[in-house]
Amino acid sequence: MAAVTVETIKSELEMFDIACQDESIVDKMLEQCICNRIQGDEIVLEWVAFSTTKNGLKLSLDTLDQFEHEVLNKKSKSKQSFKRDEPHNRTRDIHSLQDLIKAEEEEENLLDSYSTPAKGSQKRALTTPEHPHSKRSAALLSSPSLLLSPASFSPSATPSQKYSQRGAKGEVVVSFGAVQGTRWAGRKGPGSGVQLDLLEGPEDTLRCSYKFMFQRLRDVRNVLTEKIEELGEGLRSHFNIEEFSPVSLPAQDSITVLGQVCCDSNGKLNAQSVLLEAGPEQGGQQVPVDLSELREYSLFPGQVVVMEGMNTTGRKLVASKLHEAVPLPFYSSEVKQEMDEKPVSVLVACGPYTPSDSLTYDPLLDLITVIVRDRPDVCLLLGPFVDSKHEQIEKAQVTETFEAIFSRCVESIVEGTKSVGCRLVFVPSQRDIHHHHFIYPQPPFTLPDLSKDQAQRVTLVPDPCTLLIEGVTFGLTSTDILFHMGAEEISCITGSDRFSRILKHMLTQRSYYPLYPPVEEVNMDYEKFQSYGQMPLTPDVLIIPSELRYFIKDVIGCICVNPGRLTKGQVGGTYGRLLIQRSSPLEDGKRVSPCLAGQVVKI
Repeated sequence: MAAVTVETIKSELEMFDIACQDESIVDKMLEQCICNRIQGDEIVLEWVAFSTTKNGLKLSLDTLDQFEHEVLNKKSKSKQSFKRDEPHNRTRDIHSLQDLIKAEEEEENLLDSYSTPAKGSQKRALTTPEHPHSKRSAALLSSPSLLLSPASFSPSATPSQKYSQRGAKGEVVVSFGAVQGTRWAGRKGPGSGVQLDLLEGPEDTLRCSYKFMFQRLRDVRNVLTEKIEELGEGLRSHFNIEEFSPVSLPAQDSITVLGQVCCDSNGKLNAQSVLLEAGPEQGGQQVPVDLSELREYSLFPGQVVVMEGMNTTGRKLVASKLHEAVPLPFYSSEVKQEMDEKPVSVLVACGPYTPSDSLTYDPLLDLITVIVRDRPDVCLLLGPFVDSKHEQIEKAQVTETFEAIFSRCVESIVEGTKSVGCRLVFVPSQRDIHHHHFIYPQPPFTLPDLSKDQAQRVTLVPDPCTLLIEGVTFGLTSTDILFHMGAEEISCITGSDRFSRILKHMLTQRSYYPLYPPVEEVNMDYEKFQSYGQMPLTPDVLIIPSELRYFIKDVIGCICVNPGRLTKGQVGGTYGRLLIQRSSPLEDGKRVSPCLAGQVVKI
């Protein structure tokens, strides 16, 4: 299969005297070739046949959409059914594919030597000693589907049967806001001038790798102390507290203490093992806490709280009142919303991008098809892209380096969405085996091979980070903090779900990872975490992918989205899509959420 290019399609159109001055039309046909895995001459022949049956239909973007619906989609379905019915269909490895291609090229060249040159045969590049590779060989490095062919990565890879036979494709499983009659397409025109920046600025953002495994316990303690003092100052001013008492000082009257929740052992926190550890200003000691008099509470290790209660002996605090921290203010833009300003469409997807039983990137190819169809303005793509927990990765059953596999993923995404022109944001994960920084906060990916045009569309950000998209702030992290905190949190609250409680804790603790100590799989560098792991403000939208069930929730004014993962084991997972618009405060000062609508959709 030869590589498909814009020049090939233009040449074939000229052969049939089909006028085409609009570059977007040719890009659309190239896109259809890639998605349907057909050649440039094939799509032109199909168009000629289709337009002839429609009384000479003119070539335009609208007629191409009609052509795709009535012709290409049906051909694609018939090819899939033929492959399922073929009894001897099997996946060859990369070496057998290369041998097959070589044999077919030799046969083709032999037949060409006995045939009379046909009209247009001069367009075919001749194979010479100086140019020994034909277009057929080059196709392995051109089409996204071939770039992500399983045979390119693992000699034993076969497509996942469960994924290919999944049902409910495109089913909306969660909706938020005014979704009735909503068009999820982005603004017209590639790029559409969408403003996307890191909120903190280059000088305050984690941009490159750093040395880790050198932190001292004293440095960790200093970071935790500053966290207690900072949140304590916010609590003091919010609740009008005059001063905090030492936690271990005996007193016959009710006292107010500030500290960090911790466990009295290495086990899981429970109602009988809660300790409150104060900062140096309050004595720096620990005291057990009796929660029996609290009507409601929700606690986790590392949480900074204020408690009121009695501590008559200095050895146990009987808490009677609990004050949780307060969130930071939202972002306020000086730029006012224009009356005719259109919403921005944002697509969110999180890896892994392969089924667990196969190293095929079919889910990623399906996601590219969704992007091409819906044409969002911004795509937020979170790792893992090359998942360290994949069985074939763990057993090293691959024929290429992990870096090469990741490069193919990125190239397929960038080239496959070229006609859309959307902004692409890549967020790393600690499960990305090709990324040599298994540390939190995690530096961004490095992609030195991107061209200048590609780099204008691609934004590489660290984990975690805060983005500003058209005046709307997005908090992003690929670390599964929901799962980690869900296993540690204890609560006694009626009428509240665990997701909302954990999300509220994140916002009030002003941190992307407020849990201390972290789980074993998270390697935390606390000095960098103090600089790059805190929330600079309360984001308008918080993206927190998790193994737990997908959702879209409004938590104290912040729209929290768990889009799920693109694959769940051997079957397809979910992705999210949002419509956002910069909002202005109402006359009474009430804030309006910039998230107009949101959905979680099955891939």
